[in-house]
Amino acid sequence: MIGTRTGARRGLRWGACALALAIAIVTIGTDPADARSRRKRGGSGYHPPYAAIVVDANTGRVLHAANADSLRHPASITKIMTLYLLFEQIEAGKLRLDTPLPVSAHAAAQAPSKLGVRPGQTIEVEDAIKALVTKSANDVAVVIAEAIGGTEDEFARMMTRKARALGMTRTVYKNASGLPDDGQVTTARDQALLGRAIQDRFPRLYRYFSTLTFHYRGRAIRNHNRLLGNVPGVDGIKTGYIRASGFNLVASLRRDGRHLVAVVMGGPSSRSRDARMRELLETHIREASVHRTAPQIAEAPSTPPAQPAQSAPRQPIVVAAAAPAAVSAAAPAVSDAVPPPEPAPRRPAPPGASRAKEGSTDPIKPILVKTIAVKRGGAQGADVTASVAAPSEPRGRARQADRTPASRGGWVIQVGAFAAETEAKDRLKTVQNVAKNILASAEPFTERVVKRDATLYRARFAGLDREEAEAACKYLKRNDIACLALKN
Repeated sequence: MIGTRTGARRGLRWGACALALAIAIVTIGTDPADARSRRKRGGSGYHPPYAAIVVDANTGRVLHAANADSLRHPASITKIMTLYLLFEQIEAGKLRLDTPLPVSAHAAAQAPSKLGVRPGQTIEVEDAIKALVTKSANDVAVVIAEAIGGTEDEFARMMTRKARALGMTRTVYKNASGLPDDGQVTTARDQALLGRAIQDRFPRLYRYFSTLTFHYRGRAIRNHNRLLGNVPGVDGIKTGYIRASGFNLVASLRRDGRHLVAVVMGGPSSRSRDARMRELLETHIREASVHRTAPQIAEAPSTPPAQPAQSAPRQPIVVAAAAPAAVSAAAPAVSDAVPPPEPAPRRPAPPGASRAKEGSTDPIKPILVKTIAVKRGGAQGADVTASVAAPSEPRGRARQADRTPASRGGWVIQVGAFAAETEAKDRLKTVQNVAKNILASAEPFTERVVKRDATLYRARFAGLDREEAEAACKYLKRNDIACLALKN
């Protein structure tokens, strides 16, 4: 009898050990940036900040946006940029798909999700690509970073410079994997831009994002993107999760000649994130164009244009948004040459002032944006001004307040015409963020035009000479923004 009881106790202990081992294996295999749909982190009270955008990739038109410019943590969608830089090396002939990449102790020590490579081993480039696309392997992301940048820190700086060159004005990278770092931030709009750019630039290599299963050393590793194979037309691209971000997803859908790139950030679970992405894609695919009119997304020069030595510092240009939730903290003023240590406001906050928390939707301090009324026949007058209060102007510009932007000489550029004034103001804000240096001396304004029963609001910048206007339009068109230079 005693022997039977002892055997039963031993059996229970072995069973408990086996259960603990199984839980540990599952935990090690779960990416904090790509948790399984059945695992809802944080419980019912978990509500990470939400953001989303849907872009018609054929035209560049935004079909849906919610908090699209608010700062968020990218989590593992960081690896889209990691792969962008790797694809560059392959296209340039500096790396081949069969090139072995060495594994360092630092890479092998990364937190899960990981492939489990060990220090001193190597992994071929093609396997490294598939490991990031399917497993979202943090250890392999660092292997790539060290192979290209020497160190992960230097590679992160390269990532941020590339983001600036692509027009991702609010993104700062601190690591190659997306593991938690307070300074690693992005926006839904920036990630949609990157999702389009990587397809335009590397159509052959982009196909790796559609990999459903990666076979590595006897293991079959399933892609974390559950929309692949389940939503007709979805061909990639990347999921991500950390607690600070919630569940993120960048997705690409091609159907009947139409092409959408969409981003959802801040899902409370992967299941709800995927459901929201499905809803957005199915809702907006019918609005998308079957004709490609948008130019390929081009990179800006590696060094920004020099600023005049004697020019006075300008206030950041901000336009009132249609809804407070869509207005975000000021974009970090970063050149594409040297990224900042952290996303910071353009000028120091006054003593006692509280800085907006990263990822918040606190409104930024507005400045005056004039609206000019244009009657039939072209007569112009100062009809309406923006309904937001403006900060005090520098003394040297006090007399300019009596002059409307449209009454100045020189050239203007027009970056769109819209049925709603808020849309025109939003476009001015977007363009200002994309071309900070080029438009540093320009003055934004909207122009109301009434033709018969229709009213349009033109989004324009004034105070340019012909060369500046043409250069600005050339730069904006390379970044997929329509632009027209006009003599004022």
